[in-house]
Amino acid sequence: MATENPTWGYRRIQGELCRLGHRIAPSTVWQILRDHDIDPAPHRAAVSWSAFLQSQAAVACDFATVDTVLMRRLYVLFFIDLTSREVFLGGITTNPTAGWTTQAARNLFIRHAERLNRNGALVRDGAGQFRGGFDAVFNSEGITVITTPARTPVANAYAERWVGSLRRELLDRTLIWNRRQLHRLFDEYIRHYNVHRPHRALNQQPPRPTAATPIFRPRHTRHRPQSLRRTHPRLPPSRLTTPCHHHQRIQAMAAHR
Repeated sequence: MATENPTWGYRRIQGELCRLGHRIAPSTVWQILRDHDIDPAPHRAAVSWSAFLQSQAAVACDFATVDTVLMRRLYVLFFIDLTSREVFLGGITTNPTAGWTTQAARNLFIRHAERLNRNGALVRDGAGQFRGGFDAVFNSEGITVITTPARTPVANAYAERWVGSLRRELLDRTLIWNRRQLHRLFDEYIRHYNVHRPHRALNQQPPRPTAATPIFRPRHTRHRPQSLRRTHPRLPPSRLTTPCHHHQRIQAMAAHR
């Protein structure tokens, strides 16, 4: 009863047993649940926010800001599937108005309708760019829009986590000049993120290297064995001794004096 009904406490279970003709004390039910490591009803019925979003097969969306070398800010609209961690690029613009965001949502369904229709909810924040017909586009496809509370980025943690990965793996290592270059880089990074990059939250492991996979080897090593060191063409072999031999020679000269 406790497993099939997470909201039932020990008193509710004792009452149901009495209706079935089993006379048992509430303390006995409590002891049985405790002996079998079954948590009380409030803990069993509690559902985390991430578990709720995954059960709803939700999609999260947000804007990522990118500053170019010419001090111009670009806004990137992206969508991420919380079940498969697949990312979709909505568009890149310098002025993300409500009309532009609505049109980007329409274009997204034109390109990826078969992948988005399997989801039941959309998670977004309360930014002004999502007002107007943006929600109507998803509602027409049977997707419920969930708005996160104000100033709570943890409610949209999947989108925030992807922005962090994007900055560490791409934006912090590349100089962005214009929107055309950024669009090309985003296409390559999203393809890498969706196909090649392993996701630990989904228990995905990186592919094993094969014979055709090139192995990275540094060109210059900091410490080389004595057998691999090159002799200098202008110095005699006696000058190219190891540090330990050089130290022993100095001690021998001091003892001779």
